[in-house]
Amino acid sequence: MSGDFNVAKYSGKHLILDLFDVESNLLCDVNDIRNCLREAAKNANATILSDDFHHFGEGFGVTGLIVLAESHISIHTWPEENYAAIDIFMCGECDPRHSIESIYNYFKPKRKLKNLIYRGIN
Repeated sequence: MSGDFNVAKYSGKHLILDLFDVESNLLCDVNDIRNCLREAAKNANATILSDDFHHFGEGFGVTGLIVLAESHISIHTWPEENYAAIDIFMCGECDPRHSIESIYNYFKPKRKLKNLIYRGIN
């Protein structure tokens, strides 16, 4: 890293996952998606406070949020595009990278992008 960044002090880690070429049926099942993301939170040792998920109807996607004591996990799916956008922000000792395996195992994306951003650098 360049001298412009100080990752020794930060408020949290923000993981952005873009999942492409996912089977559309996996992007529509609100209960399975909820369970997947709750497992992902547990794998990162996060504390789940609540969740709220909404399915937009037959053939449409899901949007959801898991509120964590350490921040949040959110998802938006587009089955018509075979795409999911997942946002995981965690502070403290939790590490969102420990969430990745369970997410990839459920969605089985053929192509994926991940970006980790250190937030709130002091």
